[in-house]
Amino acid sequence: MLFESERLRLRQMTTEDIELYHAWRNDIEVMRTTNPFLDVYPLEATRQFVEQIILGSSSAKSYMIIEKELNSPIGITSLINIDYKNRNAECIIDIGEKDYWGKGYGSEGLKLLLDYAFLEMNLHRVSLKVFSFNEKAIKLYKKMGFQPEGTSRECLFREGSWHDIIHMGILQHEYMNRSL
Repeated sequence: MLFESERLRLRQMTTEDIELYHAWRNDIEVMRTTNPFLDVYPLEATRQFVEQIILGSSSAKSYMIIEKELNSPIGITSLINIDYKNRNAECIIDIGEKDYWGKGYGSEGLKLLLDYAFLEMNLHRVSLKVFSFNEKAIKLYKKMGFQPEGTSRECLFREGSWHDIIHMGILQHEYMNRSL
């Protein structure tokens, strides 16, 4: 994949990434703001998930976010539920390495994914879902041009309270006008 920034590049996820992804997937602190289930998975379950759902799907593309200076994977970003006919997809991003939190790597990785989605794949629309308590992510998504499109009210029970899931989206022309 040719999309890279000064600090990051994206590369296609492979089976060699399973153990690292497994560590992130089982880190409750990493998954707290992005995974609705917070289950702990055995390695074999993660292996099956990666092989069948992530790598085996014709409607998903997943990329490891690589910090270029150390050539080190720091997270994962994906386009899922890709609808080629209507040129739509949903995006996901997780920075699994906590040392990289709060330093702009998430926004940089998401920009690379959106560049790929809109410039290479020629998608018309990219959407995402974000938990209402994840204020930093909501702020980032709005800054990148995503607009709130709806709310699934009180559908996530986390830490003793009900939370909404906010649906957001961005259109290709909106992204292109922001990127100029």
